[in-house]
Amino acid sequence: MMASGSETVLANARIVAPDEVFDGAVLIRDGVIEDVSRGPTNASGAHDCQGDYLLPGLVELHTDNLERHLQPRPGVEWPRRAAVAAHDGEFVSVGVTTLFDALRIGVMDADGIGDYAAGVIDALNRLRDTDLLKADHFLHLRCEICAPELLKEFDQIAAEQRIRLISLMDHTIGQRQFRREDKYREYYQGKKGMSDDALDAFIVRSREMQALYAEPHRAGLIDRSTQLRAERGAFAVASHDDADIAHVDESIEAGATIAEFPTTQEAARASRERGMAVMMGAPNLLRGFSHSGNVSALELASEGLVDILSSDYAPASLMLATFKLAEETDYGLPRAVSCVTRTPALSVGLSDRGAISPGLRADMAQVYRAERLCVTRAAWREGRRVA
Repeated sequence: MMASGSETVLANARIVAPDEVFDGAVLIRDGVIEDVSRGPTNASGAHDCQGDYLLPGLVELHTDNLERHLQPRPGVEWPRRAAVAAHDGEFVSVGVTTLFDALRIGVMDADGIGDYAAGVIDALNRLRDTDLLKADHFLHLRCEICAPELLKEFDQIAAEQRIRLISLMDHTIGQRQFRREDKYREYYQGKKGMSDDALDAFIVRSREMQALYAEPHRAGLIDRSTQLRAERGAFAVASHDDADIAHVDESIEAGATIAEFPTTQEAARASRERGMAVMMGAPNLLRGFSHSGNVSALELASEGLVDILSSDYAPASLMLATFKLAEETDYGLPRAVSCVTRTPALSVGLSDRGAISPGLRADMAQVYRAERLCVTRAAWREGRRVA
Protein backbone atom coordinates (compact mmCIF):
# COMPACT_ATOMS: atom_id res chain seq x y z
CA MET A 1 0.00 0.00 0.00
CA MET A 2 1.07 3.59 -0.58
CA ALA A 3 1.64 5.91 2.34
CA SER A 4 -1.36 8.07 3.29
CA GLY A 5 -1.52 11.32 1.34
CA SER A 6 0.64 10.14 -1.56
CA GLU A 7 -0.29 11.09 -5.12
CA THR A 8 0.89 9.98 -8.55
CA VAL A 9 -0.17 11.22 -11.98
CA LEU A 10 0.21 9.03 -15.06
CA ALA A 11 0.08 11.38 -18.05
CA ASN A 12 0.23 11.20 -21.84
CA ALA A 13 -1.35 7.72 -21.86
CA ARG A 14 -3.57 5.88 -24.32
CA ILE A 15 -6.09 4.83 -21.67
CA VAL A 16 -8.09 1.62 -22.14
CA ALA A 17 -11.22 2.41 -20.16
CA PRO A 18 -14.14 -0.04 -19.70
CA ASP A 19 -15.99 1.14 -22.82
CA GLU A 20 -13.54 3.19 -24.89
CA VAL A 21 -9.92 4.10 -25.56
CA PHE A 22 -8.76 7.72 -25.31
CA ASP A 23 -5.71 9.88 -24.63
CA GLY A 24 -5.55 11.20 -21.11
CA ALA A 25 -4.19 10.99 -17.57
CA VAL A 26 -4.89 9.13 -14.34
CA LEU A 27 -4.61 10.58 -10.85
CA ILE A 28 -3.75 8.06 -8.12
CA ARG A 29 -4.22 8.94 -4.46
CA ASP A 30 -3.40 6.56 -1.61
CA GLY A 31 -3.33 3.53 -3.89
CA VAL A 32 -6.74 4.19 -5.46
CA ILE A 33 -7.71 5.75 -8.79
CA GLU A 34 -8.96 9.23 -7.86
CA ASP A 35 -9.65 10.64 -11.32
CA VAL A 36 -9.41 9.81 -15.03
CA SER A 37 -9.21 12.79 -17.36
CA ARG A 38 -8.96 13.36 -21.10
CA GLY A 39 -6.26 15.26 -22.91
CA PRO A 40 -2.85 16.55 -21.78
CA THR A 41 -1.98 17.55 -18.24
CA ASN A 42 0.54 19.97 -16.76
CA ALA A 43 0.82 18.20 -13.40
CA SER A 44 4.28 18.66 -11.90
CA GLY A 45 6.25 15.42 -11.54
CA ALA A 46 3.80 13.37 -13.59
CA HIS A 47 4.96 10.05 -15.01
CA ASP A 48 5.05 10.39 -18.80
CA CYS A 49 3.58 7.29 -20.46
CA GLN A 50 4.94 8.49 -23.83
CA GLY A 51 1.70 7.67 -25.64
CA ASP A 52 1.79 4.01 -24.58
CA TYR A 53 -1.35 2.09 -23.74
CA LEU A 54 -2.39 2.22 -20.09
CA LEU A 55 -4.32 -0.91 -19.11
CA PRO A 56 -5.68 -2.16 -15.82
CA GLY A 57 -3.23 -4.59 -14.25
CA LEU A 58 -3.92 -8.03 -15.68
CA VAL A 59 -5.66 -10.66 -13.53
CA GLU A 60 -4.39 -14.22 -14.09
CA LEU A 61 -6.57 -17.05 -12.76
CA HIS A 62 -4.71 -20.15 -13.94
CA THR A 63 -0.99 -20.45 -14.46
CA ASP A 64 1.16 -23.58 -14.41
CA ASN A 65 4.26 -21.40 -14.62
CA LEU A 66 5.28 -21.77 -10.99
CA GLU A 67 5.96 -25.50 -11.44
CA ARG A 68 8.54 -24.64 -14.10
CA HIS A 69 10.41 -22.55 -11.53
CA LEU A 70 10.05 -25.15 -8.79
CA GLN A 71 11.51 -27.87 -11.00
CA PRO A 72 13.41 -26.25 -13.89
CA ARG A 73 14.61 -29.68 -15.06
CA PRO A 74 13.55 -33.22 -14.17
CA GLY A 75 14.96 -34.09 -10.76
CA VAL A 76 16.14 -30.52 -10.07
CA GLU A 77 14.34 -29.06 -7.04
CA TRP A 78 14.71 -25.28 -6.73
CA PRO A 79 14.54 -23.42 -3.38
CA ARG A 80 10.89 -22.55 -2.81
CA ARG A 81 11.19 -18.85 -2.01
CA ALA A 82 13.63 -18.27 -4.86
CA ALA A 83 11.28 -20.04 -7.27
CA VAL A 84 8.24 -18.07 -6.10
CA ALA A 85 10.13 -14.75 -6.30
CA ALA A 86 11.29 -15.45 -9.85
CA HIS A 87 7.77 -16.49 -10.89
CA ASP A 88 6.32 -13.34 -9.30
CA GLY A 89 8.79 -11.07 -11.09
CA GLU A 90 8.18 -12.76 -14.43
CA PHE A 91 4.43 -12.10 -14.27
CA VAL A 92 4.72 -8.48 -13.19
CA SER A 93 7.13 -7.94 -16.10
CA VAL A 94 4.27 -8.80 -18.49
CA GLY A 95 1.67 -6.59 -16.79
CA VAL A 96 0.02 -9.02 -14.35
CA THR A 97 -0.70 -7.49 -10.94
CA THR A 98 -3.15 -10.07 -9.55
CA LEU A 99 -1.99 -13.65 -9.77
CA PHE A 100 -3.75 -16.89 -8.89
CA ASP A 101 -0.99 -19.45 -8.51
CA ALA A 102 -2.42 -22.76 -9.71
CA LEU A 103 -1.15 -25.47 -7.37
CA ARG A 104 -1.80 -29.08 -8.29
CA ILE A 105 -3.43 -31.07 -5.48
CA GLY A 106 -3.46 -34.84 -5.82
CA VAL A 107 -0.25 -36.68 -6.70
CA MET A 108 -0.43 -39.09 -9.64
CA ASP A 109 2.23 -41.69 -10.50
CA ALA A 110 3.58 -39.56 -13.35
CA ASP A 111 3.92 -36.35 -11.29
CA GLY A 112 7.66 -36.00 -10.80
CA ILE A 113 7.38 -32.87 -8.67
CA GLY A 114 5.36 -34.55 -5.91
CA ASP A 115 3.23 -32.86 -3.24
CA TYR A 116 4.54 -29.30 -3.23
CA ALA A 117 1.55 -27.09 -2.31
CA ALA A 118 2.23 -26.69 1.43
CA GLY A 119 5.83 -25.65 0.79
CA VAL A 120 4.78 -23.09 -1.81
CA ILE A 121 2.14 -21.62 0.51
CA ASP A 122 4.78 -21.21 3.22
CA ALA A 123 7.15 -19.53 0.75
CA LEU A 124 4.42 -17.16 -0.47
CA ASN A 125 3.47 -16.17 3.07
CA ARG A 126 7.08 -15.54 4.10
CA LEU A 127 7.69 -13.38 1.02
CA ARG A 128 4.42 -11.50 1.60
CA ASP A 129 5.28 -10.88 5.25
CA THR A 130 8.55 -9.24 4.22
CA ASP A 131 6.91 -7.23 1.40
CA LEU A 132 8.94 -8.98 -1.30
CA LEU A 133 6.07 -9.90 -3.65
CA LYS A 134 5.34 -7.52 -6.51
CA ALA A 135 1.97 -8.97 -7.54
CA ASP A 136 -1.03 -9.65 -5.34
CA HIS A 137 -1.08 -13.44 -4.98
CA PHE A 138 -4.05 -15.76 -4.42
CA LEU A 139 -4.31 -19.53 -4.75
CA HIS A 140 -6.07 -21.75 -7.26
CA LEU A 141 -6.08 -25.44 -6.31
CA ARG A 142 -6.10 -27.72 -9.36
CA CYS A 143 -7.68 -30.82 -7.88
CA GLU A 144 -6.88 -34.10 -9.67
CA ILE A 145 -9.95 -36.06 -8.60
CA CYS A 146 -8.50 -39.49 -9.48
CA ALA A 147 -5.48 -39.13 -7.16
CA PRO A 148 -5.69 -41.42 -4.11
CA GLU A 149 -4.64 -38.83 -1.49
CA LEU A 150 -6.49 -35.83 -2.96
CA LEU A 151 -8.84 -35.05 -0.08
CA LYS A 152 -6.10 -35.56 2.50
CA GLU A 153 -3.83 -33.12 0.64
CA PHE A 154 -6.70 -30.65 0.27
CA ASP A 155 -7.57 -30.72 3.97
CA GLN A 156 -3.97 -30.12 4.99
CA ILE A 157 -3.98 -26.66 3.37
CA ALA A 158 -7.67 -25.68 3.18
CA ALA A 159 -7.33 -23.21 6.08
CA GLU A 160 -5.16 -20.93 3.93
CA GLN A 161 -7.32 -17.82 3.39
CA ARG A 162 -5.78 -16.99 0.01
CA ILE A 163 -7.40 -20.05 -1.57
CA ARG A 164 -10.18 -18.47 -3.65
CA LEU A 165 -10.56 -20.90 -6.57
CA ILE A 166 -10.54 -24.65 -7.15
CA SER A 167 -10.88 -26.59 -10.40
CA LEU A 168 -11.99 -30.20 -10.72
CA MET A 169 -9.68 -32.08 -13.08
CA ASP A 170 -9.66 -35.57 -14.56
CA HIS A 171 -6.83 -36.20 -17.02
CA THR A 172 -7.60 -39.88 -17.64
CA ILE A 173 -6.97 -40.88 -21.25
CA GLY A 174 -9.93 -41.09 -23.63
CA GLN A 175 -11.97 -38.12 -22.42
CA ARG A 176 -11.91 -34.38 -21.81
CA GLN A 177 -8.49 -32.90 -22.71
CA PHE A 178 -7.09 -36.21 -23.93
CA ARG A 179 -9.78 -37.77 -26.07
CA ARG A 180 -7.04 -38.54 -28.63
CA GLU A 181 -4.51 -41.16 -27.52
CA ASP A 182 -1.81 -39.78 -29.83
CA LYS A 183 -2.02 -36.37 -28.13
CA TYR A 184 -2.00 -38.00 -24.69
CA ARG A 185 1.15 -39.94 -25.53
CA GLU A 186 2.77 -36.90 -27.10
CA TYR A 187 2.12 -34.85 -23.95
CA TYR A 188 3.18 -37.35 -21.30
CA GLN A 189 6.17 -38.73 -23.13
CA GLY A 190 7.33 -35.28 -24.15
CA LYS A 191 6.83 -33.60 -20.77
CA LYS A 192 7.49 -36.52 -18.42
CA GLY A 193 10.04 -38.44 -20.50
CA MET A 194 8.14 -41.72 -20.07
CA SER A 195 9.00 -44.82 -22.08
CA ASP A 196 6.30 -46.70 -23.98
CA ASP A 197 6.18 -49.42 -21.30
CA ALA A 198 6.03 -46.89 -18.47
CA LEU A 199 3.24 -44.95 -20.14
CA ASP A 200 1.26 -48.12 -20.87
CA ALA A 201 1.47 -49.06 -17.18
CA PHE A 202 0.46 -45.54 -16.13
CA ILE A 203 -2.58 -45.62 -18.42
CA VAL A 204 -3.77 -48.86 -16.82
CA ARG A 205 -3.16 -47.49 -13.33
CA SER A 206 -4.87 -44.14 -14.05
CA ARG A 207 -7.99 -45.89 -15.30
CA GLU A 208 -8.05 -48.00 -12.14
CA MET A 209 -7.73 -44.88 -9.99
CA GLN A 210 -10.48 -43.11 -11.92
CA ALA A 211 -12.86 -46.01 -11.22
CA LEU A 212 -11.97 -45.97 -7.52
CA TYR A 213 -11.72 -42.30 -6.67
CA ALA A 214 -13.29 -39.94 -9.22
CA GLU A 215 -16.85 -39.91 -7.94
CA PRO A 216 -16.21 -39.95 -4.16
CA HIS A 217 -13.55 -37.27 -4.54
CA ARG A 218 -15.84 -35.09 -6.67
CA ALA A 219 -18.52 -35.36 -3.99
CA GLY A 220 -16.01 -34.57 -1.25
CA LEU A 221 -14.81 -31.46 -3.06
CA ILE A 222 -18.36 -30.26 -3.62
CA ASP A 223 -18.99 -30.47 0.14
CA ARG A 224 -15.74 -28.68 0.96
CA SER A 225 -16.24 -25.91 -1.60
CA THR A 226 -19.78 -25.27 -0.34
CA GLN A 227 -18.39 -24.80 3.16
CA LEU A 228 -15.54 -22.55 2.02
CA ARG A 229 -17.88 -20.38 -0.04
CA ALA A 230 -20.12 -19.94 3.00
CA GLU A 231 -17.12 -18.96 5.13
CA ARG A 232 -15.28 -16.71 2.67
CA GLY A 233 -17.83 -15.41 0.20
CA ALA A 234 -15.22 -14.71 -2.46
CA PHE A 235 -14.64 -18.30 -3.53
CA ALA A 236 -15.25 -19.99 -6.88
CA VAL A 237 -15.29 -23.44 -8.47
CA ALA A 238 -14.17 -24.06 -12.04
CA SER A 239 -14.77 -27.00 -14.32
CA HIS A 240 -11.83 -28.26 -16.34
CA ASP A 241 -11.71 -29.54 -19.93
CA ASP A 242 -15.44 -30.22 -20.25
CA ALA A 243 -16.13 -31.84 -23.63
CA ASP A 244 -19.88 -32.46 -23.80
CA ILE A 245 -23.25 -31.61 -22.27
CA ALA A 246 -22.94 -34.34 -19.63
CA HIS A 247 -19.66 -32.83 -18.41
CA VAL A 248 -21.22 -29.37 -18.24
CA ASP A 249 -24.15 -30.75 -16.25
CA GLU A 250 -21.68 -32.32 -13.80
CA SER A 251 -19.92 -28.97 -13.44
CA ILE A 252 -23.14 -27.10 -12.74
CA GLU A 253 -24.01 -29.71 -10.10
CA ALA A 254 -20.60 -29.08 -8.52
CA GLY A 255 -21.35 -25.35 -8.27
CA ALA A 256 -18.92 -24.29 -11.02
CA THR A 257 -19.22 -20.71 -12.24
CA ILE A 258 -16.13 -20.76 -14.48
CA ALA A 259 -15.75 -23.12 -17.45
CA GLU A 260 -12.01 -23.63 -17.63
CA PHE A 261 -10.73 -24.67 -21.07
CA PRO A 262 -13.78 -26.42 -22.58
CA THR A 263 -12.48 -28.70 -25.31
CA THR A 264 -15.39 -28.40 -27.78
CA GLN A 265 -17.63 -25.65 -29.07
CA GLU A 266 -20.60 -27.65 -27.79
CA ALA A 267 -19.28 -27.56 -24.23
CA ALA A 268 -18.32 -23.88 -24.42
CA ARG A 269 -21.75 -22.87 -25.68
CA ALA A 270 -23.55 -25.01 -23.11
CA SER A 271 -21.39 -23.55 -20.33
CA ARG A 272 -22.24 -20.02 -21.38
CA GLU A 273 -25.95 -20.85 -21.65
CA ARG A 274 -25.85 -22.20 -18.10
CA GLY A 275 -24.28 -19.02 -16.77
CA MET A 276 -20.61 -19.95 -16.53
CA ALA A 277 -17.84 -17.63 -17.69
CA VAL A 278 -15.80 -19.38 -20.39
CA MET A 279 -12.02 -19.30 -19.85
CA MET A 280 -9.64 -20.21 -22.68
CA GLY A 281 -5.88 -20.36 -22.97
CA ALA A 282 -4.00 -17.40 -24.39
CA PRO A 283 -1.40 -19.72 -26.01
CA ASN A 284 -4.23 -21.52 -27.81
CA LEU A 285 -5.60 -18.20 -29.07
CA LEU A 286 -2.21 -16.95 -30.19
CA ARG A 287 -1.33 -20.14 -32.06
CA GLY A 288 -4.82 -20.54 -33.50
CA PHE A 289 -5.18 -24.12 -32.25
CA SER A 290 -4.91 -26.30 -29.14
CA HIS A 291 -1.76 -28.32 -28.45
CA SER A 292 -4.06 -31.19 -27.41
CA GLY A 293 -6.06 -31.15 -30.64
CA ASN A 294 -9.12 -29.56 -29.04
CA VAL A 295 -11.23 -26.56 -30.04
CA SER A 296 -9.48 -23.35 -31.10
CA ALA A 297 -9.87 -20.40 -28.70
CA LEU A 298 -9.88 -18.08 -31.69
CA GLU A 299 -12.76 -20.07 -33.18
CA LEU A 300 -14.71 -19.69 -29.94
CA ALA A 301 -13.89 -15.98 -29.81
CA SER A 302 -15.24 -15.53 -33.34
CA GLU A 303 -18.55 -16.77 -31.91
CA GLY A 304 -18.24 -14.43 -28.91
CA LEU A 305 -17.78 -17.35 -26.53
CA VAL A 306 -14.58 -16.31 -24.71
CA ASP A 307 -15.01 -14.38 -21.46
CA ILE A 308 -11.64 -14.90 -19.76
CA LEU A 309 -8.13 -15.56 -21.03
CA SER A 310 -5.42 -17.35 -19.06
CA SER A 311 -1.72 -17.54 -19.84
CA ASP A 312 -1.73 -21.22 -18.75
CA TYR A 313 1.90 -22.25 -19.36
CA ALA A 314 3.26 -19.05 -21.04
CA PRO A 315 3.08 -15.77 -19.04
CA ALA A 316 3.91 -13.47 -21.97
CA SER A 317 1.02 -14.89 -23.98
CA LEU A 318 -1.62 -13.07 -21.94
CA MET A 319 -0.91 -9.53 -23.17
CA LEU A 320 -0.18 -10.66 -26.73
CA ALA A 321 -3.40 -12.65 -26.94
CA THR A 322 -5.39 -9.68 -25.61
CA PHE A 323 -4.32 -7.51 -28.52
CA LYS A 324 -4.84 -10.33 -31.01
CA LEU A 325 -8.35 -10.85 -29.66
CA ALA A 326 -9.02 -7.14 -30.11
CA GLU A 327 -7.59 -6.95 -33.60
CA GLU A 328 -8.75 -10.22 -35.19
CA THR A 329 -12.29 -10.56 -33.80
CA ASP A 330 -15.23 -8.26 -33.16
CA TYR A 331 -14.29 -7.82 -29.49
CA GLY A 332 -12.43 -4.51 -29.83
CA LEU A 333 -9.82 -3.45 -27.29
CA PRO A 334 -11.98 -2.56 -24.24
CA ARG A 335 -13.83 -5.89 -24.33
CA ALA A 336 -10.64 -7.85 -25.02
CA VAL A 337 -8.91 -6.16 -22.09
CA SER A 338 -11.87 -6.98 -19.84
CA CYS A 339 -11.18 -10.67 -20.57
CA VAL A 340 -7.87 -10.36 -18.70
CA THR A 341 -8.87 -7.79 -16.08
CA ARG A 342 -12.41 -7.01 -14.90
CA THR A 343 -14.16 -10.25 -15.86
CA PRO A 344 -11.68 -12.63 -14.18
CA ALA A 345 -11.57 -10.36 -11.13
CA LEU A 346 -15.34 -10.37 -10.72
CA SER A 347 -15.55 -14.11 -11.36
CA VAL A 348 -13.62 -14.74 -8.13
CA GLY A 349 -15.24 -11.99 -6.10
CA LEU A 350 -12.57 -9.30 -6.44
CA SER A 351 -14.72 -6.26 -7.22
CA ASP A 352 -12.07 -3.71 -6.19
CA ARG A 353 -9.89 -4.01 -9.33
CA GLY A 354 -9.77 -4.73 -13.04
CA ALA A 355 -10.71 -1.40 -14.63
CA ILE A 356 -9.35 2.12 -14.92
CA SER A 357 -12.21 3.78 -13.07
CA PRO A 358 -12.34 6.12 -10.06
CA GLY A 359 -12.64 4.28 -6.76
CA LEU A 360 -10.89 1.10 -7.89
CA ARG A 361 -7.40 -0.06 -6.94
CA ALA A 362 -4.64 1.63 -8.88
CA ASP A 363 -3.36 -1.56 -10.50
CA MET A 364 -2.14 -0.63 -13.99
CA ALA A 365 0.31 -1.51 -16.73
CA GLN A 366 1.96 0.79 -19.27
CA VAL A 367 2.32 -1.17 -22.50
CA TYR A 368 4.19 -0.45 -25.71
CA ARG A 369 2.47 -2.16 -28.63
CA ALA A 370 3.81 -2.48 -32.18
CA GLU A 371 3.02 -5.23 -34.67
CA ARG A 372 3.32 -8.57 -32.78
CA LEU A 373 5.24 -7.07 -29.86
CA CYS A 374 3.98 -6.06 -26.41
CA VAL A 375 6.42 -4.66 -23.86
CA THR A 376 5.30 -3.70 -20.35
CA ARG A 377 7.36 -0.61 -19.64
CA ALA A 378 5.94 0.01 -16.15
CA ALA A 379 3.42 -1.49 -13.75
CA TRP A 380 1.76 -0.26 -10.57
CA ARG A 381 0.00 -2.22 -7.82
CA GLU A 382 -2.15 -0.10 -5.50
CA GLY A 383 -0.34 2.94 -6.85
CA ARG A 384 3.14 1.65 -6.04
CA ARG A 385 5.39 1.07 -9.01
CA VAL A 386 6.47 -2.58 -9.12
CA ALA A 387 8.03 -2.76 -12.60
